[in-house]
Amino acid sequence: MSSGPVTAKGAATSRRILDAAAVEFAERGIAGARIDRITAAARTNKAQVYGYFGNKDGLFDAVIADRADQLMSAVAFDADDLPGSAVAMYDANLRDPRLVRLLTWLRLERQPTGSLGRAVDHEPKLAAIARAQAAGRVRPGDPFDLFTLVLSMAFAWSAASIGYAATADEPDEHHERRRRLLAGCVRDAVSPGTAPAD
Repeated sequence: MSSGPVTAKGAATSRRILDAAAVEFAERGIAGARIDRITAAARTNKAQVYGYFGNKDGLFDAVIADRADQLMSAVAFDADDLPGSAVAMYDANLRDPRLVRLLTWLRLERQPTGSLGRAVDHEPKLAAIARAQAAGRVRPGDPFDLFTLVLSMAFAWSAASIGYAATADEPDEHHERRRRLLAGCVRDAVSPGTAPAD
C-alpha cells in the first residue's frame, strides 16, 4: 500500500473506496473487478485509489485486511469456549458473507494451496488455544489444525460451502438448529477427553 489518508476527508474517501471495493471484489474476484466501477461507487477517482492503495492488488489486500479486522472486532474469540466462538462466526457470516467470498477469491485466483494466514493474523488465537491445551481445557493437537477444523465447521453453511449456503432471511428455527448442531460438534471435537491427535 502507498501512503494512506492524512485528513478526515481523506479517511472518509478511503473508507468509501474500501467499502465499494469489498462489494466489487466479492462479486467479481480480483481479475473481474474494475477500478472504474469502484471509483464510481466510491465517488472518487483513480488517482486517489492508487495514491492510497498502490494498485488493484494492493487494494484487494487492504480490503481483505479491513474485512478481517471488522469480523474479528464483531466476533469475540474465546479458546475456552470454541463452540461459542464457532456459533458467533456462523452468525457473523450470515450478517455479512463478503469476507468468506473474498477469501474464496483469494484462494481461487492467488493462493490455491497452503495457509491464508498472510491475509488474516491468527497468531493470537493460536496462542490462546495452546494455553487452553496446556491447561487441559482443550484437546491436544496442533493449534493451527484445531483452529482450522473449528473455522471449517463454523463456515459449513457460509458462502463458501460445498453443501449449502445459508442466508440471513431463512427462518430462525433453521439457524437455531444449525447453531445447536455446530456447538455440539465443536464441543465434541475439542473436548480434552478426546484421544490425542497423532
